[in-house]
Order: sequence, then C-alpha cells, then structure tokens
Amino acid sequence: MTIHSEMKSAGTAPAQGTPLLEIAVVGHTNTGKTSLIRTLLRSTRFGRVEDAAGTTRHVERATIFAGSEAVLNLHDTPGIEDVYALQDRLHVTAARNKRLTPVELLEKFVAATPLNDSLEQEAKVIRQVLRSDVLLYVIDVREPVLEKYLIEIETLGKAMKPMIPVFNFTASHRAELDLWRKKLAAFNIYASLELDTVAFAFEAEKRLYQKIQSLLEDHYTRLQRLIDHRARVWNQLCMSAARRIAGLIITAACYREHTGQTGNTGGDTRDLAEASSAAARLQDFVRQAEQHCLADLLKMFNFTDNDIELQKIPVQNGYWQLDLFAPGVLKAYGLDVGSAALKGAAAGAGIDLMVGGLSLGAASILGALAGTGWSTFKRYGREIQAKIKGTRWLCADDTTLQLLYLRQHQLLDKLMNRGHAACHTDQVGQPPERGELPEDWQQIIDMLRQNPAWGGSSALHDHDARYGSIEKRLTDALLKSPAL
Repeated sequence: MTIHSEMKSAGTAPAQGTPLLEIAVVGHTNTGKTSLIRTLLRSTRFGRVEDAAGTTRHVERATIFAGSEAVLNLHDTPGIEDVYALQDRLHVTAARNKRLTPVELLEKFVAATPLNDSLEQEAKVIRQVLRSDVLLYVIDVREPVLEKYLIEIETLGKAMKPMIPVFNFTASHRAELDLWRKKLAAFNIYASLELDTVAFAFEAEKRLYQKIQSLLEDHYTRLQRLIDHRARVWNQLCMSAARRIAGLIITAACYREHTGQTGNTGGDTRDLAEASSAAARLQDFVRQAEQHCLADLLKMFNFTDNDIELQKIPVQNGYWQLDLFAPGVLKAYGLDVGSAALKGAAAGAGIDLMVGGLSLGAASILGALAGTGWSTFKRYGREIQAKIKGTRWLCADDTTLQLLYLRQHQLLDKLMNRGHAACHTDQVGQPPERGELPEDWQQIIDMLRQNPAWGGSSALHDHDARYGSIEKRLTDALLKSPAL
C-alpha cells in the first residue's frame, strides 16, 4: 500500500460546507518549514528543500485529506529574513497611527508594502498569517536562542492567532530543546511539539493534530476524522510492509535447487560442476528476491530509487550495495557462520527433507511409506523418490535466512522512522548492535523447508492454516520486536 501525496494546487476550490482549516507554517529561513509539510504529506515532491536560506520565495499550499474529505490547507511561507527591519517598519507605522490595534498594525504594514520592497518577503508571510486560523512556528533547535527569533515570535503574536512552536531536528539536542522551552515560556507559550522532519514518528504527527484540536474547538470533529483516518492508513501500511517481508522470508526458505545424485561413480567432476551451478542459481534467486522486496517497500512508503540514490542510502539500481553473500558479511552481523560459511558455501546447504531430516536407507523409506499410507507419498512423494535415487537438494542455509530477516527488519525500521525531508545518508546493511529473531524461528524455517510449494503460487497456501500461522508469526515479530 502506498500513502500518496495529498496535495492540491493553489487554485483548487475547497469542498462545500464548513471552510477548511487554514494553517500557516512560518518561521525563520532554513528552519525546515517545507520539510515539515513534506513529512505531513509523505511526499518528497512538495516545494524545494535545500541547505540554503530563502529557498521558498512564495506562499505554496497543500491540502490534506481524510479519505476523500478535504480537512485542512497547509501554507508554506517564505522565511522571515530581516526581522530587525520589519520591527523598525512596524514601530514607524505604529508611531504614525497610535490608535491601531496589533492586528490593524500588521494589516497596515501589508497594505503599505509594495512589490519589490525590501520587506516584500516579510509582507507575504504576514499576509498569510492574517488569513490563517493557526500558526505552526518551526524552530531549528540546533540554533542558539537569538534575539531575532524572539522578535519574530513577538511580531507574529500581534496577529492574535493560536501559535504552536514545532521543534525540528531534535535528535541529540535535548539541552538546546530545554532552553528553547524556557524562552518560549516567557511569552506564555507552552503548547509546543517535537516533530523531527528527518527522524519521523507517527505519534508526533498525531499529537500535532490533537494540539490544534485543543486550540480550535470548531474544527475538533473534522480533525478527529483525520487523526483516525491517518492512523488506519499508517497501521495498514506497516502491516502490509511486514507481510511483504514475511513473504520474502517464506519464498527464500522454501526455495531449493536440484544438485544431482550422490554416489555416482566416475562422475565427480560433473557432480561438482552441477552443485556449483545450483549454488550460483540459489544465490541469484535470493538476491533477486531481496531486490524485489526492497523495491516494493520503497514504493509502499512513497520513496523512489532516485530519492534513495540522492540521499546516499547504500542501494544501487534496486540492489543492496552490501552484497548478501560477500565474505565477512555474516560474521559482521554477529551470526554463527559455521564451517560451511567459512568454506564459502554460505549460500546453501544440502538437506534431506524426508522424515524431518533423518537419514534413512531406501528400504526404511519404503517401510515408512507403507506404514503411513498414500497421504504421505502424495505429500512427500517427490522427496522420497529423490532420496531413493540418491538425489540431493540445495537450499538457503540457516545463517543466510537469519541475515535476510535482519536486513529487512532493519530496512523496515528505517522506512517507518524516516521523514520525507531527510537528505542524510541512511545506512541500511551495516551490522546492527543486536539482532532479534522470532522466538520460534527455527521451527518456522523447518516447516517452510518441508513445504517448498508455499514459495510458489498463492493457490497452494492461501487456505493452509499452517502457512497463515507462519505468516502471522513473522509479521507480528517484525512489528513487535525492538528496532535493530
């Protein structure tokens, strides 16, 4: 499932009925105003985000929906660039018009500021502020609490509109955040919010709408519908992503390659060549399966290959930059590589699926078949015949499947906590500090290996309770386990 950008152009008429909630996103230049809107829209396409001042030059609007219902408009405003000149201009206007209320003072300033004026950008901001119902004042907490920011807050307060400070870039900056809160308290502003546009958290977005609810009673019900809708969409998105990863693990564990017959005299060279070819096919299959899962997850969360390349996530052309089968990768994840991996055979190992992996001779197998009836032959007939003929199968070994699960779990965690304004390098594939597998992991893998048909058409497993149980156990573990 994909969360689409919920945007409308500035010329789109609002729905009939109660006017939409108008929200002005304001603040100093380069604090993350456009980034905030991108995060709320789940889109990298809104506006421009650059590490330079004055990127947004005009007011831009985006509409957020609850399903088909338009709920609110977000207005991205230019940054306030010269607050001291703005303060001086307002002082002059106030001195000449002593009876003006604070709101009338701002209206007078806007009306008296022509195009190409040195304060044209500030006039655009004030004009939108006066038209809006609530202000989101975005603060980059990495910046010191300078006088110019306090003047901005005081000036915007003249509009007599509810204002919610939104603290951006809060990760690892708790001391600075505490200082900002103390300074805002001097203005009797306490209803602030931490919403990092890079390290996204859905609960923070939910709290933003709840704070607006507490300030604007008339919009309470409509905002609640938005909160409920976005919660459903988010939960469904995370569940769909986890199920996609579960499908990858199931497909990889069920996959097997035929490696020929054992005990074939005079055919050692051919047997080795066939086994080597089968191992290569197995590796290619697992790599491509992981690539397809990666592409699906990126699409679900509304990220693209181009976005990822630009943000320097170690993925190239849809492939993991860190090769799953490269020497040392398994060891780097703290997994037990075992002797097979040390010999370069980490991609697969020969297994015997008959009777839970017990090694039996042909006579014993036929005896077991006679004792359990034709239902066993119908289910395991292929494996039984292969065993009698000395045929062996190659499948992904335990360590490979563990690594596959951990990598995808790590990617899911990154995507669920990545804002659409993030431009930093997000390393996926580096060794995690700890890797947590489902408690019944080995039982799950053993069951999958005994049911290779589950890796194929859904018609072969859709109505199988055992398959449904495994899918649910994997999905629940992905969503419940602590982040890697």
